[in-house]
Amino acid sequence: MDHRSTENFYAVVSPGLEKVCAAELSALGITPLEVATGGVAFAGRLRDLYLTNLWLRTASRILVRFAEFKSRDFPDLYRRTHRLPWGRFIRPEDSVSFRITCHSSRLIHTTRIAETLESSINQALGRSTNPVGDDPQIIMVRIVDDQVVISIDSSGELLHRRGYRQSATAAPLRETLAAGTLMLLGWNGSTPLVDPMCGSGSFLLEGALLARQKAPGLSRSFAFMNWPGYRDGLWKLLCGEAQRAEIDVPLSISGADESSKAVAAATENCQRSGVADQVVIVHLPIAEQPVHDGQGLVVCNPPYGKRLDLGENPELYYSELGSQLQRAYPGWQLAMICPNPAFVKATGLPFKQIASLENGGLTVGLFTTGP
Repeated sequence: MDHRSTENFYAVVSPGLEKVCAAELSALGITPLEVATGGVAFAGRLRDLYLTNLWLRTASRILVRFAEFKSRDFPDLYRRTHRLPWGRFIRPEDSVSFRITCHSSRLIHTTRIAETLESSINQALGRSTNPVGDDPQIIMVRIVDDQVVISIDSSGELLHRRGYRQSATAAPLRETLAAGTLMLLGWNGSTPLVDPMCGSGSFLLEGALLARQKAPGLSRSFAFMNWPGYRDGLWKLLCGEAQRAEIDVPLSISGADESSKAVAAATENCQRSGVADQVVIVHLPIAEQPVHDGQGLVVCNPPYGKRLDLGENPELYYSELGSQLQRAYPGWQLAMICPNPAFVKATGLPFKQIASLENGGLTVGLFTTGP
């Protein structure tokens, strides 16, 4: 990929976080071109591709829009793809893998679509087969109403994998969702943050990164680093700028959990991310947490009964949770993620839903007592 050329990009986003991602792009000086369900389209150069992978807190992948055309049969698909400049993104020795979705199209056999594209790539790169590799270049193909869109994934591992969370609990919250939740709530580090049911610490860690303005992609690698046109000097320049932009501010971030394993996992993750000395985590069930004076944001991802058992009466669990939140955090803004409004209502607190999100394939609401 030429650093001087302008390309079309697409930030893949979990449903409900599209506008947050668009605002992140704007903050980077990049104009969002279209905000759609599940993503944000934008245009830019190589620098912008690197910058978005480095800085976006809510995106899952950054794709390069490689080709778009109409096709209704496999010979035509091969003709249209074998002359594409695949060598801009794939070296002859690199393996590829495909993620294909089809709707309302004559080309519906995903295995044959993959085989056709693989033949096209092999022909373009002058090789006979797709090499076997542990870290293949992902190519996304979407065919709707015979319109084919081919995208090259620049991220590799999903962007929520920041590199710091190696210890996890039974139902971990994705980092992208945790960051997006805090941004939807308008939290920026200027007020205290507490997660009284912190699990492996996603809210705490993302809060610390957000408050310190630390780029979430500093400690990991990306698929674009394997591209023929990868510019290591540009990447190091952007990382250096990001490190200088980080601010060393006192944090008021704390968490607790009734599980000693969760507390250990969250503590280890904080140590890896370099914020262990500024984030306080204690082993306490919410019923034993003390009364907190002052004001701030309390945010939690309580169990829903899907992967963590709530017993026979979930409403009773949430009623008790509401009582304990009101007791321990009077005067604080409260927020929670939950798929069932009836559970939230059972807390007896004046929650209102401000967003619909997705957690682990489950549609959940973001509820808050604040403005």
